Amino acid sequence: MIWSNTPMSLSGWLTILRAIVFASGLAATQTRADNLQIRYNVKLIGLTLGTAGLSGSIDSTSYRVDATAKLTGVATVVSNAKGAATSTGVFLQGRVAPNGFATTSANSQMTRTIRIAMQAGNVKASEITPPFDSPPDRVPVLDAHKRNVIDPLSAMLMPVATGDNPIGPASCNRVIPIFDGWTRFDISLAYVGSRDIHIKGYNGPVAVCSVRYTPISGHRDRPAVKFMTDNKKMEVWLAPLGENHMATPVYMGIETMIGMLVIEASDFNVMASGKAAQR
Repeated sequence: MIWSNTPMSLSGWLTILRAIVFASGLAATQTRADNLQIRYNVKLIGLTLGTAGLSGSIDSTSYRVDATAKLTGVATVVSNAKGAATSTGVFLQGRVAPNGFATTSANSQMTRTIRIAMQAGNVKASEITPPFDSPPDRVPVLDAHKRNVIDPLSAMLMPVATGDNPIGPASCNRVIPIFDGWTRFDISLAYVGSRDIHIKGYNGPVAVCSVRYTPISGHRDRPAVKFMTDNKKMEVWLAPLGENHMATPVYMGIETMIGMLVIEASDFNVMASGKAAQR
């Protein structure tokens, strides 16, 4: 994912709304994959800024997720920014374990690409082209900050233990350690309650989670960082994702320094592939 030098910036949230096969065991088993396609509308202070899409394939052991985002309408007057991202990985002991992440964002002035290679939650290599400037007051990213992390796109997948309600407290109550190639931060979710939603492709309950942002490294001591750290007006709603005991966001509301940013699903489509994968 592309994030600007200011963590949790608009470009970062837009792009968030942009899997090496895991094989184990000697016996062949049957695994059903769920294919997902979700479309989001992006609004700031009620004005439409753009659209985003999330698609991919998920089964009980592995995943691949692709995301796209672009500005539309009045937002194109000031920028024609767009972005795309891909993440692949596996599920290990009930958690997301990315193998690779790549993203590209572009506007009329520049195209930037970020690539991260990972294994079991540990970053093996990362590359940013062209690189960001690294000011002297930037908090250093240590090797320890690149362990037991996931990329921003994999963070959209939230496994829930068998026996727990995928839209109950277990879906929300977690800390997501994210490394985006430049910054390291935690996103903490806490269960607030549930509500019913009605969108194309899904009518039913969702889990409502409060969201808190904690910078770890890669950021600068700027007013925007303090604003997001203190920000208590962030919320995400999670819907069940197929039959693989997982949840994903259908709504994100983030108070920014210029008003409320809302990323809301308009079309939610999860389909069984109909084909059993041999393991």
